[in-house]
Amino acid sequence: MRNLVLAACLSLLAAAPALAQQTDDWPIVVPAAGSATAEAFTRLDTAVRAGEFQKVTSVLVARHGRVIHESYFDDAGAEGRRNTRSVTKTVTAMLVGAAIARGSISSVQAPVLPFIADHGPFDNPDPRKARITIEDLLTMSSLLECDDDNQFSRGNEERMYLIEDWVKFAFDLPIRGFAAWVPKPEDAPYGRSFSYCTTGVTTLGAVVQSATHEALPDFAREVLFTPLGITGEEWQFSPTGLAQGGGGLGLRSRDLLKLGEMLLDGGRWHGRQVLPEAFVTAMTTPHASAGEGRGDYGYLTWLPSYTVKGVSYPAWAMAGTGGNKVVIIPALQAVVVVTTENYNVRNPHGIADRLISEHALAALVP
Repeated sequence: MRNLVLAACLSLLAAAPALAQQTDDWPIVVPAAGSATAEAFTRLDTAVRAGEFQKVTSVLVARHGRVIHESYFDDAGAEGRRNTRSVTKTVTAMLVGAAIARGSISSVQAPVLPFIADHGPFDNPDPRKARITIEDLLTMSSLLECDDDNQFSRGNEERMYLIEDWVKFAFDLPIRGFAAWVPKPEDAPYGRSFSYCTTGVTTLGAVVQSATHEALPDFAREVLFTPLGITGEEWQFSPTGLAQGGGGLGLRSRDLLKLGEMLLDGGRWHGRQVLPEAFVTAMTTPHASAGEGRGDYGYLTWLPSYTVKGVSYPAWAMAGTGGNKVVIIPALQAVVVVTTENYNVRNPHGIADRLISEHALAALVP
């Protein structure tokens, strides 16, 4: 009898147009069995399990505020706190917005040096360092000689990890020079010369900590994680005990989906304004060009486009090494999370982007 009841229940579930559940304080809606969307997600999972996208650990999709697909491909499963590397940078931008909303920071035009003066005195003194603003660090366009994409850069991220005080390391750097073939800020789009710099975002974390008089993890828990129901976050720390705002934050994939959904809804979560809508708009507005083939850049937020079935969809993206992604597509009211461990493979971001455009988003576009 028990088996007959179970079979009947399964039959009803398969026939239903959509199965709605409430889990983790937001609903899951499973596409109806046999629908084009359900079949597209089945193909996605099959391709990942076949290794077509190498080492992907999870794929989640939300639309119209509901989770419509959630698959895990590693042993950690739904509760695993995954190190999604530089996705953390966008979280740090959110914390800057929260600190401004509280009045702890006057605006993004506030100079950085007063918040980190206790890490000085700094090498390579230059009056231009005093004019470096929070917005310069939010847009990867300060004049500090810092470039993670250049192994010869004095500010390359890997050099920072050899030093105890990561903030002092940042402002010890000399002012950047511009060779004849490198556009100066005044000649670059948006009047800023982009240079990817983890050290600058690490310093932003120290700025938030100094401004709020709270340890960065405590402030993050108070203003961001607790309102979103995120728990068990795992930070990485510098040798001096500073939480690393530039990367390495461990979160569940469902938590990443929440962060994307909150941005999509103008800083709201379940109707509660977590971040100011104006700051979310600023985060997702172009402020710098990341260079050929990389698109525009907002406040520690990438602004790519995804082509799906011949149509281009502007997106906002949180991105980390290995192709880890939280992609928000406003026109589709959708958020896609892809976590991976493709750290030592060729073009990992291209691999994740293909998964997103050819499978996750294609499932949403007729």
